[in-house]
Amino acid sequence: MTKSGDNIGGLEKGLAIIEVFSTDRKPLTISAAAQATNTSRASARRSLLTLLNLGYVVQVGSAFHPAPRLLRLGDAYFQNASLPQLAQAHLEHARDEVQESVSLAVLDNYEPVFVARAEAEKIVSSLARVGRRLVGYCSATGRVLLADLPDDKLDTYLEQLDPKPLTRHTVTDKGRLREVILKVREERVAITDEELEDGMAALAVPVVDRDGKTIAAMSVSASRARVSAAQMKSELLPVLRRYAEALSRNF
Repeated sequence: MTKSGDNIGGLEKGLAIIEVFSTDRKPLTISAAAQATNTSRASARRSLLTLLNLGYVVQVGSAFHPAPRLLRLGDAYFQNASLPQLAQAHLEHARDEVQESVSLAVLDNYEPVFVARAEAEKIVSSLARVGRRLVGYCSATGRVLLADLPDDKLDTYLEQLDPKPLTRHTVTDKGRLREVILKVREERVAITDEELEDGMAALAVPVVDRDGKTIAAMSVSASRARVSAAQMKSELLPVLRRYAEALSRNF
């Protein structure tokens, strides 16, 4: 950890704007960038123009869009991180057995972020892709990762949470959410049925290190038209657990 006096303010602000792009994936105006990063319009303008000059964003009218060069920043992590590399073969084998897309996610600021994925031919959702964040409280991956938090950190998360219904099935009562997450902790599996996205069910299990600490969540999502939540538990769970346990043996 460096001293605050060693920080470069301009770099800090530019990275904050890049993080907004990675979270929202929407074009940013100067005023929107200033608001999202809690900086002045002048500071946001300088950061965006610097990113523009470096080729990380493009400008269309008054809005700035992420450019392909921005992907290199993520590639530096995904191509060199051992977890995604070690996971890929397991994800592909699991996908081939269940005939559905299988993903791996880690927790970042109480949100699951996908770091590896084996895509099935029948893609029905764009929510699960490498680099994408999901809402933690109503996703199967999020609940598996949140379940490993110590009680005090879980309580802090729930206290600060303002849960919104993403579908008519989303659990938004904080007391109920705590019960659900604690049940996931006990059973080592999370299943969500149309809570995150209409027509989609998801199943997730933990990947753990040698001390039993959850370091990632392996998940499968599928259309409810093909697979019910009950089928996920009876048919897909044994396969997913087998490959999650195989990956866990690397840590």
